[in-house]
Amino acid sequence: MRKAVKFGGSSLADAAQIRKVAAIIRSDEARKYVIPSAPGKRFKTDTKVTDMLIRCFEIQQRDLDEGLAYFSQIEERFNSILKDLELDYSLEEEYRVIRSNMEEGLSRDYLVSRGEYLSGKILSNLLDMPFVDPADYIHFNSNGIFEEQKTSAAFREIAGMESFVMPGFYGATDTGRIRTFSRGGSDITGSIVAGGMQVDVYENWTDVSGFLMVDPRIVENPYPIKEITYSELRELSYMGAQVFHEEAIFPARAAGIPINIRNTNRPEDEGSWVCTDDKISKDHLFITGLAGKTDFMSLSFEKDVGSDRLPFGRKVLQMFEEAKVMVEHVPSSIGTMTVVVDAAEISGKEESILRRIRREIDPYSITVERNLALVAVVGLKLRGVVGITSDMLRVLADEGINVRMVVQGIKEISLIIGVSEEDYEKAIRLLYDFALKSNQSIVSE
Repeated sequence: MRKAVKFGGSSLADAAQIRKVAAIIRSDEARKYVIPSAPGKRFKTDTKVTDMLIRCFEIQQRDLDEGLAYFSQIEERFNSILKDLELDYSLEEEYRVIRSNMEEGLSRDYLVSRGEYLSGKILSNLLDMPFVDPADYIHFNSNGIFEEQKTSAAFREIAGMESFVMPGFYGATDTGRIRTFSRGGSDITGSIVAGGMQVDVYENWTDVSGFLMVDPRIVENPYPIKEITYSELRELSYMGAQVFHEEAIFPARAAGIPINIRNTNRPEDEGSWVCTDDKISKDHLFITGLAGKTDFMSLSFEKDVGSDRLPFGRKVLQMFEEAKVMVEHVPSSIGTMTVVVDAAEISGKEESILRRIRREIDPYSITVERNLALVAVVGLKLRGVVGITSDMLRVLADEGINVRMVVQGIKEISLIIGVSEEDYEKAIRLLYDFALKSNQSIVSE
């Protein structure tokens, strides 16, 4: 048995947390490959090291001396960890290299990635494990796109290593330029390491004991999810569940490696298991979970279409693509095309897109609806259940909630329901109660 273990920022926020991490790793000899994040918040009003590095880069761009002065605060943060761990180890040479690069000019990705890099150096020393720099093994192309095949080939070079510490969040191009994944990208690194080293289990350690059926800020003490499939997890992550980075699913899924979400502060808890669809147990929940987001808007375009129906849809989507606005959903009918987008993403671009659509497509009506929230009800067992969608919609209708949109994919493992933002939390609670009743035979055990 071999495991890749990734620890999030809350697990590495200070020396006390890092001691917990070291104890967890040492308690199981199968935990061979360690992927650390940058230190997170030590208390509610604290600042994550990654956010400090982002701020440092912004200051340095305006004034180098001020940027270097701000970087000293980051040095103090790491030095305090070293002091409290009582390690006979110094990061002074690493600081010197970073400061030298700041003086010569550096990329944002390079500076922001140094939180994981320095965190990895500390863990490597504490655990007496080799340090492996992901810049040498995780490959991006010149446009910052992750290169899976080159990365897989690079990991074959270290396939024989018994153990190592590899920082999360970043890699490099062929020219050595550091590139980062999106925020939370250490999850992706952990999944890449799990696949690259062909481990048996990928453990992802954070500050919660796995997934909950719904956001605990909306529903008090929601039911825990003991088992979830990769496809269910992706749906929930995409719709706002914050425990696991949605892109981190793919490398582990491709390698068929189960993921175990664990709590650094409660290592005795089993947490949640993520598996393939064909590996679910008999106790797999009927409705696995709910997630949602607010601040969406829909734009509907009506036009009499005949033979030009195909180019009508293509042209509309092309205009959003060229404006670099991600289209979330396209619930449409004959002659009407609706595009659902994140309101923040289209901000500042809305009028120019609409002007172009009026000019080039000339729809006879355009309707824009704002303050839209989307709720996803996710469950592998939803597939093929007659009447389940109408039952959920009836629950909302009976409580006076107007459903503004319904989207269900061909795989039928998730139902997306659009409601007004003012009804969002009420809809979540009602659908959660519905889910509990649907899962009753399992929940009551």
